Amino acid sequence: MSSTPVNLISECFIKPLDELSPEAKQPIHFTPFELAWLNFKYSQRGLLFRKPPSPDCFSITTFLNHLQHSLSATLTHFYPLASRFATRKQENPPSYVIYLDPENSPGAKFIYAKAGATVSDVLDPPDVPLLVHSFFDLNNAICYDGHTLPLLSIQVTELVDGIFIGCSFNHMVTDGTSLWHFMAAWSEIFRSGGQSVSRPPVFKRWVLDGYDPIINLPYNHQDQFIERFENQTFKERFFSFSTTAISKLKATANSECNTQNISSLQAVIALLWRCITRARCLPHDCEIICSLMFSTRARLNPPLSDDYFGNPVHIVGGKATVGDLLAHGLGWAAF
Repeated sequence: MSSTPVNLISECFIKPLDELSPEAKQPIHFTPFELAWLNFKYSQRGLLFRKPPSPDCFSITTFLNHLQHSLSATLTHFYPLASRFATRKQENPPSYVIYLDPENSPGAKFIYAKAGATVSDVLDPPDVPLLVHSFFDLNNAICYDGHTLPLLSIQVTELVDGIFIGCSFNHMVTDGTSLWHFMAAWSEIFRSGGQSVSRPPVFKRWVLDGYDPIINLPYNHQDQFIERFENQTFKERFFSFSTTAISKLKATANSECNTQNISSLQAVIALLWRCITRARCLPHDCEIICSLMFSTRARLNPPLSDDYFGNPVHIVGGKATVGDLLAHGLGWAAF
């Protein structure tokens, strides 16, 4: 099944349905949170649907046309996803300013492909099939490539009995919260047939009081700060935990530390950290880090709107030696 080819049928670029206002054409400057992602790869999320049981109830042509029209209407509200990056450089002193230019708006990429695989071929294997990687576009792109590549690419792959919609998006422009905000808005317009959304995105950038919103990187060429890493293929697997199992983990972690402050998320992450560390068979004096990303929307003062569209994500990490992590219990790792 992994050798099942994915055949490209068509591709095009979808632009916002309406002309941008003069205000919307203004450059959008990246925050420190967002510029930190220049070397990261595009993020990818996918949605898998079964086709209706009766062929008479589904037309792929009608479905694709409806997707494209509703995507165009959605991009009117989420117009940065149709644009590209721009750079303003200065030699002396060195200055490199990267920003999003809504006036340069070639559109989001839309691909239609077909594969001879079934929904079961995707869901049944214990590991994510390698075939799934071919359901996404821009697999090797990094965020800096948003100067020339689309910031959003949608690949609709028709399976024998299903549809897979793969979204590849530039992580400097959106985090997971913003991506699903966009997807929910697209779904809303697709279902209603209208052009309005119930939760318009907020594009006003967050800037510390007294600071310039335009950030100058102290370089005069991208080779001084852009790094591309060699592609590696890993086995991928999804794990699911029942509500009962999570409650037991949380109770165990809190009991071991004589507290009630350890959350369910902390308990699950601690379990994974210890299991992965044990499986790696590292020396006991080796220092290891567990890193997590979290949204800063509610943590800033004043807080950002839940509808803030961007990537206000921060990375935090915990450190321990292998010996300490494995010698202590779940609660120690979580706390």
